[in-house]
Amino acid sequence: MRIATPLLAGLLGLLSLQSHAADLTAQLTQFFKARDPAHAAGMTVVVRTPAEQWPQCDVPSFSLPGNARMWGNISVAANCDQNRRYLQVQVQVTGDYVVAKRQVPRGKALEADDMAIKRGRLDTLPSRAMTSPQQAMDAISMRDIAPGQPLTLTMVRQPWRVKAGQNVVVIAQGDGFSATGEGRVLNNATATQPVRVKMNNGQVVSGKADADGNILISL
Repeated sequence: MRIATPLLAGLLGLLSLQSHAADLTAQLTQFFKARDPAHAAGMTVVVRTPAEQWPQCDVPSFSLPGNARMWGNISVAANCDQNRRYLQVQVQVTGDYVVAKRQVPRGKALEADDMAIKRGRLDTLPSRAMTSPQQAMDAISMRDIAPGQPLTLTMVRQPWRVKAGQNVVVIAQGDGFSATGEGRVLNNATATQPVRVKMNNGQVVSGKADADGNILISL
């Protein structure tokens, strides 16, 4: 029995470590699923940090910086009272994403026939990959896009709602106040982007384009 004792202790220690690993992975998985419920069903979390660097409490509190990415390799702060450890994890996500169905030339407004849906690992895609065709509908391609290439938000821009030289209606609104006028746009802008307008009286004002091509000014 004395000979077997070290072996038994080692086995018990191994089982304890495996149990702790399972608990930590389960807690991290729940944390990330709550952060991104839309992809929870296809999510797997893998802890890359060695076990000896893990937090020592049973239920650590997790936190992320405000600019943390949704998937892929992420650093998570694990807090046990005043003791903080940083864990390197890989958040693997399977889901739908958008690819070019055919060659899309630069400057083209994307249509439904230009896009297709594929399913795969979202965390391995380029940054800001599109997961819905609605994100690209009517957007203008800023580069040539090859068939099968994943679409990203950086590949497109929203269509211009107003263009430089265009005559527009300017709507100024404040607390209990509303007035309209006309002027000429000095710069291109998509919806909600800042616009400078030269009014018919020569005054230059700043506002934002709306979806209908009007310029809104808040007073």
